Amino acid sequence: MSYPSLQACIADLEKNGQLIRIREEVDPYLQMAAIHLRVFENEGPAILFENVKGSKFPAVSNLFGTLDRSKFIFRDTLDKIKTLVDLKSDPLKAIKNPFKYAGVGMMALSALPMKTGKSAPINFAKCNISDIPQIVNWPKDGGPFVTMPQVYTEDADKPGIMNANLGMYRIQLAGNDYILNEEIGLHYQLHRGIGVHQTKANAKGQPLKVSIFVGGPPSHPVAAVMPLPEGLSEMTFAGALGNRRFRYFYDAEGFCISVDADFVITGTVMPHDNKPEGPFGDHLGYYSLKHPFPLVKVHNVYHRKDPIWSFTVVGRPPQEDTSFGALIHEITGSAIPKEIPGLHAVNAVDAAGVHPLLFAIGSERYTPYSNVDRRPQEILTIANHILGKGQLSLAKYLFIAAQEDDPTLNVNDIGGFLKHILQRVDLARDLHFYTNTTIDTLDYSGEGLNSGSKVAIAAAGEIKRELWNELPASFSLPRPFEKYKMVMPGVLAVEVPKNIRTSDLPLMLEILDEHLQDAELGGLPLIVFCDDAEFTAQSINNFVWVTFTRSNPSHDIYGINSFTEHKHWGCKGPLIIDARIKPHHAPVLEKDPEVEKLVDKMGEKGGSLFGII
Repeated sequence: MSYPSLQACIADLEKNGQLIRIREEVDPYLQMAAIHLRVFENEGPAILFENVKGSKFPAVSNLFGTLDRSKFIFRDTLDKIKTLVDLKSDPLKAIKNPFKYAGVGMMALSALPMKTGKSAPINFAKCNISDIPQIVNWPKDGGPFVTMPQVYTEDADKPGIMNANLGMYRIQLAGNDYILNEEIGLHYQLHRGIGVHQTKANAKGQPLKVSIFVGGPPSHPVAAVMPLPEGLSEMTFAGALGNRRFRYFYDAEGFCISVDADFVITGTVMPHDNKPEGPFGDHLGYYSLKHPFPLVKVHNVYHRKDPIWSFTVVGRPPQEDTSFGALIHEITGSAIPKEIPGLHAVNAVDAAGVHPLLFAIGSERYTPYSNVDRRPQEILTIANHILGKGQLSLAKYLFIAAQEDDPTLNVNDIGGFLKHILQRVDLARDLHFYTNTTIDTLDYSGEGLNSGSKVAIAAAGEIKRELWNELPASFSLPRPFEKYKMVMPGVLAVEVPKNIRTSDLPLMLEILDEHLQDAELGGLPLIVFCDDAEFTAQSINNFVWVTFTRSNPSHDIYGINSFTEHKHWGCKGPLIIDARIKPHHAPVLEKDPEVEKLVDKMGEKGGSLFGII
């Protein structure tokens, strides 16, 4: 199905029962986001908001709310694009099987961006930033944000669309110190292509031209988030996935304009010109706080005839960006392992906020001639490669296992994978720390922006321990650790009283160590300190979210009978991760109760969401 526009996609979804219209007036402040969240939670349809308070433009969300809907949208091209990405990672396949791949090269060629020229019959009008739906997702957000943007920039050394970058970086439309309709905020994280472009523009002392596309065919936002193989243009990918060439022209000021976009905001970023951006409720489930980020001086805001504003809501996973991730894996799942020798599978765990927790499976082939004392060797090399690979390098906890120990092991089975690791890991040997390094910009578990630590935990060899499914009758913990609960085999959540300060922790650990160091704890390799043991143990998703978003490995990992030998840290008893909320952590996202009541009413009989939520 080739969609020439967002409107065509919406019409197709509605025709096939996968979109609802909300005709009553809705408030872009919290209410639209709350509706979206509730519909997404119920695996509901895409949502067209026809009457947005304070704006003449309608808005759409939840287009990609389920993997099935995403696959429906791209039903005619998905298999071909998967083949294209697969071929890009292994070009020899085309030589080995030319008939199978004969059409793929032509597909890529026909998807090349198409410049239409300034005289193209494009019916764009102009408006102001304040005319756009001012959607605020969470109560403490710093203002309205663009949450589904396609941010286009060009390379100052190699201008032109084939060397351009299209990325999804959040845009703050108003609030803070921004001059309304004249300035907006541009927030991007580490390892993003736009950073290279801004660095080059800064070096030349020239402004970076930025074009922000919103809407357009659904292949365009997918291209903006896709981690493509080196040398494959986002615009070419958008054309191939959408079965429609990316059409563009340059306006009178030299900004690239996407012909099919619903809205285009153009502006410039001057070298080192920043303003505070944020806070913003983000995909780790917390607010990213206010920090200086690039300032965009707005030049123009264009919109097509009858445009629709496209948005999503970001929060604790799973959210719509989870479905984006599933679609990305559907397309590129086989590509990344092929780029790292010996790597078979990798999963950035969505339930833990993606970057905080990574699971991987690799080969362990360094000493096939010896079965004596099998231990991690090759998988340590693979771990280093993973932690040096693009956005994978933002991983904070990397658990890696050897495929040879269990060929059926699945990185997408959180509980099963962790059980495999905990059964085999040698806590005295298999923890490898990376201190004073970079972590995800949105992760506040460290002690500064982009600053924290990592740990690679590798496991290879035979099962070393049988994990406890429940605590033995003889097990006890000293005061003040009076509330605790098993999370899964081998993992215990221990609630730390609120009056225990960070400065008290060394004494508490000393008491705990003294109490447990002579106990037989072979079936309990992991203890997690938390604020609420009941909540942490309630589900595997709660456990990984709490544990890996609220801890910084170098600061928050401890152990019973711990030691340091030749600068290597390990422990002979259980590993302890302090996953309590610390004073420097960002606030947790919480919904507004009054807005939730409004959504409840919409779900009652006669309401727009009756039968959906």
